[in-house]
Amino acid sequence: MNFDFSDDQKLLKESVRKLLADKCDLGRVRKVLDGDEPFAKDVWDGLVEMGVTGTAIPEEYGGLGLGALELCVVAEELGRSAAPVPFSSSVYLATEALIVAGTEEQKHAWLPKLASGEVIGTFAMAEGFTAASPRTVEVALKGGKLNGTKIAVPDGDIADFAVVLANTGGSGDRALSLAIVDLKAGGVTIETVKTIDPTRSHANITFKDAPAELMGTEGEGWASTSAVFDSAAILMAFEQIGGAEASMWMARDYALERYAFGRLIGSYQAIKHKIADMYVKLELARSNCYFGAMMLNDGGAELPEAAAAARISATEAYRYAAQENIQVHGGIGYTWEADTQFYFRRSKLLALALGSALEWKDKLVTRLETRNAA
Repeated sequence: MNFDFSDDQKLLKESVRKLLADKCDLGRVRKVLDGDEPFAKDVWDGLVEMGVTGTAIPEEYGGLGLGALELCVVAEELGRSAAPVPFSSSVYLATEALIVAGTEEQKHAWLPKLASGEVIGTFAMAEGFTAASPRTVEVALKGGKLNGTKIAVPDGDIADFAVVLANTGGSGDRALSLAIVDLKAGGVTIETVKTIDPTRSHANITFKDAPAELMGTEGEGWASTSAVFDSAAILMAFEQIGGAEASMWMARDYALERYAFGRLIGSYQAIKHKIADMYVKLELARSNCYFGAMMLNDGGAELPEAAAAARISATEAYRYAAQENIQVHGGIGYTWEADTQFYFRRSKLLALALGSALEWKDKLVTRLETRNAA
């Protein structure tokens, strides 16, 4: 595979990196972790002003009309800084769902507001601790009213609206549809829930006869959700490799300044091997992410498999790098004062954000079997 980002895409990457370096150092992340605010609004406003919230939104709906590759490079930089902003829920999920499944009227109503930062969106899918499926979704949409509870909705307590996967009474995959719900309207109860990473807020949302609008065509919710999640998996994988690389460099830098028994700890073979293993896992994940980006950009037939491979390898790379970064720092790495926790917390959160690695492994095996049988 011969793939790389263009000069313009790399320039966008550098511009986002400079913005985040200026507005979102780890001290800024700590303020959100300490509970001073639900997210870093100044960082979010900076991203909005730069226009990246509308990166992949077509120009006719108020966006920049760029594409998936530009969004990939933005995602990597957000991961590198562990930015405490609702970018993934609003951009990877809610925006993409509208692009994939929304009617023209819905796109014109919501996409310009998402691009301008006027509203924040989210995607509500989970209802329990098992993977969502056509058999497990109980939140019901009937007569324009939504009833039921979605749990652990990302940024659900700060979002203005949600795209909700709901049961509309069909059978099998056709039982599910997508709906748009104004979270500021009546019939909606929002309860903030604690997670391992307080810098990304989550909430349980209960709907009781909440006014809701069917998105797109009834019965196509499961197919649309699968398409949205494949796209989001690749974007989130880029976010994960950004975090994994930042963890690796943090460990390397500490190993080159910390002395133990009169020697730099970076001179010890055990430390060298830890950092080398971080690098190997990172580069494996990066190659899968690049292939995923190529499939996402071209609409290749192998997109579902590429999304699963990127998701699995990036989750493992981030898990290992964030964990071993703490180990390299030794005892200080476990303290509240250490910055190692930001990446460790985020790695754990992102590992479950779109379903566990085990779920994605099952998807990959199933998709490969289906393709080979065809």
